[in-house]
Amino acid sequence: MQILDHAAASPTSAAGPEPLRFDTKIAVLLRDDLPVWQRLNVTAFLVSGLGAELPEVVGEPYADAGGNRYLPMFRQPVMIFEGAGETLTAAHTRALGRGLPLAVFTSDLFRTGNDRDNRAAVRAVAADRLDLVGLAVHGPRNAVDKVLKGARMHP
Repeated sequence: MQILDHAAASPTSAAGPEPLRFDTKIAVLLRDDLPVWQRLNVTAFLVSGLGAELPEVVGEPYADAGGNRYLPMFRQPVMIFEGAGETLTAAHTRALGRGLPLAVFTSDLFRTGNDRDNRAAVRAVAADRLDLVGLAVHGPRNAVDKVLKGARMHP
């Protein structure tokens, strides 16, 4: 059974709970030659864009038994993939062609020190010439799977 309402609970059968499946997918694609610290940093930046632009992917705030409140998180898992630069370029082209919400991180952003300069660095380069090191995409599962063709799950 697919979960179409992200807030819905997973059904239970005699064999146990069925796997929770969402009709959408949040995915991050990272260039495979990045050092680990850059992979983590790029991932954090990319998914922040999805949460800011797509409030429906963010759940409710958390609270512990003592009443301490915590920030909300995504309602569904974020799948992390990797691939060569050509894989990112192809995924970027496919995501733009499908009109899917997309966040990008280019190699130029490692040399800037603030949000204004980050946006200027991306704006200065044509889409087909961006030196992508990461992207995040959200959309229907099958569309995101097609965008990520050629990528592999991050180890």
